[in-house]
This record gives sequence, structure tokens and C-alpha cells, in this order.
Amino acid sequence: HVARWLASNGAEHLILTSRRGADAPGADGLREELTALGARVTLAACDVGDRDALADLLASVPADQPLTAVIHAAAVVDDGVIETLAPEQVAAVLRVKVDATRHLHELTRDLDLSAFVLFSSFAATFGAPGQGNQAPGNAFLDAFAEYRRAAGLPATSLAWGPWGSAAGDDSAAGDRMRRHGIIAMSPERTLASLRHALDRDETTLTLVDMDWKRFTLAFTADRPRPLLLELPEARRVIESAERESTEDLAGGVPLSTQLAGLPDVEQERLLLDLVRTAVAAVLGHADLTAVEAGRAFKELGFDSLTSVELRNRLGAVSGLKLPASLVFDHPTPAAVAAFLRAGIVPDAVAGGAPLLEELDKLEAVLERGTADNVVRARVTMRLQSLLAKWNDSDDPAGRHSGTTAADGPATGIGPDGEAGAPDAARDEAEQLQDASDEELFAFINEGLGRY
Repeated sequence: HVARWLASNGAEHLILTSRRGADAPGADGLREELTALGARVTLAACDVGDRDALADLLASVPADQPLTAVIHAAAVVDDGVIETLAPEQVAAVLRVKVDATRHLHELTRDLDLSAFVLFSSFAATFGAPGQGNQAPGNAFLDAFAEYRRAAGLPATSLAWGPWGSAAGDDSAAGDRMRRHGIIAMSPERTLASLRHALDRDETTLTLVDMDWKRFTLAFTADRPRPLLLELPEARRVIESAERESTEDLAGGVPLSTQLAGLPDVEQERLLLDLVRTAVAAVLGHADLTAVEAGRAFKELGFDSLTSVELRNRLGAVSGLKLPASLVFDHPTPAAVAAFLRAGIVPDAVAGGAPLLEELDKLEAVLERGTADNVVRARVTMRLQSLLAKWNDSDDPAGRHSGTTAADGPATGIGPDGEAGAPDAARDEAEQLQDASDEELFAFINEGLGRY
């Protein structure tokens, strides 16, 4: 797009560099298009992170058409949350952003350039989750533009938001951007902004089309944002969005107030609905019906960025400082609801929350199931054995020792789902722990045909 814009505006010679040069996809078609616009085109294979290779390329520029402008738009995208970033992911990005920029500066500083344009990213301005390697590299570009200006050299660094086509970006990344309030700008708008910046000889600009309400809830709900609050339009939208978010999720009443005096079951229901509503909003669902309480976040479609957004939303409405690992430590909506309840009304759940959370994790594992009948039988017997032991430990005085509250025989759940003596069920379950596969299959055929 930039090359077409330059050719359309009278550039006589364009040197387009990439690591593959003329072998890059679409290179030949682009050259023909630019040539038709009246420009001479050179497609050069050059890794701008390699100083010697770049020096050779610049030395080949014809004397009758000297270099008059540099636009450094190269980038390597290798996103990942900061806890998972490997050194090579950081090095690859910084090589293109930092090393290449320094090489271009050092090798052209004595030339009479009219423009030295660096393509930065809004991640350098706001700090975008998932771009812990991109943000510092692009921040370097912004700072370096200031450095060149101070040295009396031309420099413009543009921190772009995402570019997009008229049809929009249907990729997963594009969908995630939109859900986070970051709207792709058409090339026509970005090129108009580029002309604006160069005509006014700007040094650094951030250019992004932002839905401030969504962006605030996604990324900035749990931290100070002095930069945004200095923008009147952003401040008004942010403050309004925060009020609306609290009212939407918690009815405008502090959660601690809503939960006070409610029975345990109602507290759990209210918090679970709140979590499911937040999950639905993050994933773009119309309502919470698409969010199953016991389904793992990973299965619901969460990634590292949507996990951050959910943490921010729930932190804003609950008033709790929630860990970044919230959805990894508490992998289902039900588990997160239990965690919130423990933080807001700790006295009501003292002693029980950890155990219930572990049961939520077990439930999530069991829901994934297995097609192996032997494994299913062993798991079933183990659970029944544990339940029998749990019932015995519930009343050491002997409530389960042989009579019920109605003075009838004590009952338990047998392997066939029918009532039976708990001791017998437990004994049978424990015996089956050591059963051979043939014995288990016989047991399945006899009493667990549904498996």
C-alpha cells in the first residue's frame, strides 16, 4: 500500500526490500503494478538486520537517482504472553526493529534524506497483552525518532493500530482485536494519516481506531492509565464504561452488599451468573446460556488474551485484586465463582472453598470422558469407594453404622445404581481396584451394560 501510494505521488525509483526479494509472494505482480504507475522498481533480497548486506544494497543505489527517503516497515510477529516468551522470540523481533533501525540510521545519516519513517505499533503506547516482545522493540522506534530529531536529522515514528481491508479481517486475530475494541483501519485512512504526519513534519504519532469502552474493559480495568485520561474523549468514555460495567455485572450495588445475608446457594448462584455473563461478553456471546458452568475455559475458547480480559472484568466488578493466572488456577466458571466468593465473603466459605475447587477440577476432567470401558469402570469404582469413605467419616458417632434416621437399614449406592449396603458397595469397589481386565469386562457385561 505504501509503495502504491509513493508511486502514485511521483516517486521515480522504489527499492523494495525483503528477505526473499523477487521471490516473495506477489512481488512480480506488485512490480508490474508500480511500473504501470510510472515508477522504476527494484526488488532486493536483503535482511536489514544484517549490516553488511544492507551496506551493499545502499552502495548499489544509482548515482543519478540517489536515496532520498527511508520507510522502515519491517516486522516479525511472534506473539506470546510474557511468562511463555523464549529469548529467541524476543531476539527475532528486536533484530528487525532495533538492529535494522540502527543500521539504517548509521548507513544513511550522511545522506540528504527528506524523510526517515519508522513503522511502530500501538503496543508501544498502550502495552498490549501478548506482545511483550513487540512493545519494547516498537518503543525503541519511538524513542529513536526523538533521538534523530535532537541530532538535526529527519525522523517520524508512527505507532499504528492494525490495518485492514474493506471487507474486514476474518481471522482469529482480527476477531480478537475487534472484541478488544481495536478496530482495523482501511489503507486509505492510514495513508491519509501518513501524508498528514509527513506534511506536518511530526516526530511521533499513535494512530489507532479505538472503541474505548471495550478497550478499557479488556486491558486497562485494573491499572492506572494517565495517558488515556489526558484525552478528553477517552476519559469521558472510560469513566462512563466503568460505571456501566459495574451496573451491568453487579446491578450497580457492591457485590459484598448483594451477597450479605443471602443463603449459601443464592450466593453461589449470583456469583456463577456474574462469571458466566462476563465470560459471554469476553467471547462475544449474546448471553450466558452458551457458557456451561463446569466446562473448562480452554474448551470454551479462551486464550491468554481473553483470560486477561476476563480477569480485568471480574476484578473491576468484584473489587478484588485477581491474579493473572485466574483462569489457569481455577479452570471453569464454577471454580472462578467459588474463588470470588471466598474472597468477598471468606467467613461463609472458610474451610470449604479449597475442597470444592478441587471437585470442580475433577468434574472438568471427568467431563472429557474416555472411550475405554476398563478405565471408566475403574474410575467409577474408585469414586464410589471414596464416597462411601466420605459418608463414613461424616459421622464418627455411627450414623452410617447400620441404621438411618428412620430406623431402617443403612443404604448406599451399588455399582448398578441401586440402593444397597454401603459396606458391601465399598468392599466391592475396593476389590475391583485390583481386578484384571477380564474380570472388569465381566463386571461391565453383567451390571454396567450402559458403558
